[in-house]
Amino acid sequence: MQKYLNLKNEIDYTKLQEPANIIKKGGIVIFPTETVYGIGANGFNENAIKKVYEVKKRPLSNPISLLVNSIDMINEVAKDITEEEYNLIKRFFPGPLTIILKKKDIIPDVLTANSDTVGIRMPANEIALKLIEYAGVPIATPSANISGKPSGTDITDIMKDFEGKVDYVIDDGPSKIGLASTIVKVIDNVPHILRQGSIPENEIKKFIQ
Repeated sequence: MQKYLNLKNEIDYTKLQEPANIIKKGGIVIFPTETVYGIGANGFNENAIKKVYEVKKRPLSNPISLLVNSIDMINEVAKDITEEEYNLIKRFFPGPLTIILKKKDIIPDVLTANSDTVGIRMPANEIALKLIEYAGVPIATPSANISGKPSGTDITDIMKDFEGKVDYVIDDGPSKIGLASTIVKVIDNVPHILRQGSIPENEIKKFIQ
């Protein structure tokens, strides 16, 4: 039976130290972001990442992104970051944007489906940011749903699929945006949208111009 933390009307984020410690030690935690709920594990722990794939029934060929809480943490996991990529980060982080960057060897290959790139996002959600801060590691986080189903935006619905399969659940009420992040990759110095999300295409085009 997983532990449950209700933060819907709570601002004492020190309570996040317990689930953060679970993540650090290889456990799995369902937690809110501003887009949708995520199911997260230690981004440096190969076995923990494999557990996420397993409980989500996610194909290992489908890479998982990392959530971070600072530029320093981005630099810890990504390399050869270009000026254009840094500009996107400064403009849209924290927020509902995932950017594809070249990964460092510290990132397990299982996270990236053996690719040399990794998706990075800094969520605009204090609970998520504090959880990452307390864990001290980037959190490997796909959306909290069984693969192929709609992304999870409410804990009650999410737990119908994950009851007893995770270690900890953090409830912050319904997701504020309810739509997955926009995924962008910079190719030849130009941002290309790989998945349309809550940041509209015209916002990215304004940035390009």
